[in-house]
Amino acid sequence: MRIRGVGQAREWGAAHPWAVDAGLALLVQAAVTMPFVVPRPPELEPATWSAYGLTALTVLPLVWRRRAPMAVLLAVLATSALYRLALEGPGQPLPYQGLLCVYTIAVLAPAWQRAVTAGLLLVAVPVSVWLNTQSARELTFSLFVFAAAYVLGRLTDARQRAHLVEAERAAARERARIAREMHDILSHAVSLMIVQAEAGPVAVRRAPERAEAAFEAISATGRDAMDQLRRMLGVLREEDSGDGRSPQPDLAELPALLDRVRAGGLDVRYETSGGLAGLPAPLAATAYRIAQEALTNTVRHARARTATVRIDRSGALLTVLVRDDGRGPRAAPGRAAGHGLAGMRERAAAHGGTATAGPGPDGRGFEVRAELPVPSPAEVGA
Repeated sequence: MRIRGVGQAREWGAAHPWAVDAGLALLVQAAVTMPFVVPRPPELEPATWSAYGLTALTVLPLVWRRRAPMAVLLAVLATSALYRLALEGPGQPLPYQGLLCVYTIAVLAPAWQRAVTAGLLLVAVPVSVWLNTQSARELTFSLFVFAAAYVLGRLTDARQRAHLVEAERAAARERARIAREMHDILSHAVSLMIVQAEAGPVAVRRAPERAEAAFEAISATGRDAMDQLRRMLGVLREEDSGDGRSPQPDLAELPALLDRVRAGGLDVRYETSGGLAGLPAPLAATAYRIAQEALTNTVRHARARTATVRIDRSGALLTVLVRDDGRGPRAAPGRAAGHGLAGMRERAAAHGGTATAGPGPDGRGFEVRAELPVPSPAEVGA
């Protein structure tokens, strides 16, 4: 809850920069007010309202610190010099306004403005110390706090850049994930529908009952694809996807997928071992997608009569094996370089696993094998 509150505060601050800067200005004003309300020694002149008003004037430019950091720094230096030379007001324990300006320039300003700022400070800080105490100790301390403000600003800029790069990488990963999902859904559905549609006219003439089954398979495949796309797009539109909805399929849906493939004329055998209950949802979805893409390739390229899908869980390893008796990779050399096989490898790698594709046993047919580590319950909950 605390982290979420901090994140919400940052989002609000990013959306309302003027309010944040006004709040900082008020905070600095409160700090510089303290020497005016604390009783002064009898030998010193009492603080005046004119001195306090000029102090407030040194704080006011901070409201514009993000829009014109260099101009604000110059305004603060000018008003501070006027306060020091023209009026006898209380001193301040720290140059709050200047420190905030230097920090802002270090975060937002280009390199040439940062260099100009360093030059100004190397002149302004010794002059200010000479007008105040002429103390080497104060000079050392002042240079140190300004250098610290600058270093803190540069570190903040580096952190913001790193966050931006990570956000761009996360967006790229999400785009790649969505592209894989769309490819798997549409490629599988369209491939099955094409096979059924091509077989339909022949079936109408020779076996009308098979034609009816083909049209039903086309309809079921299309509805399933639309349902998966609708679920995926629905989650993308949700700001908070914690309502239990997910666009990802599960291994429990694999038999229905195989039924649709069988309706296209491919004899598919399904075997499991090791118990598949309790698999993490992302891992189960990856296994489903790999099997789906492998069967899609079989339907599109292999001219196979039979295929075998085997899901085996052995300890901490889940193996997905899809094998057909079709032409094999040598008869279809372009088959091993498509987006589907690359997507399988990417999906497996995302779970720390591997996916390979090549000839089946004795060089006959085509085989896809994916090996996916199964995380422990402690790793899932981490």
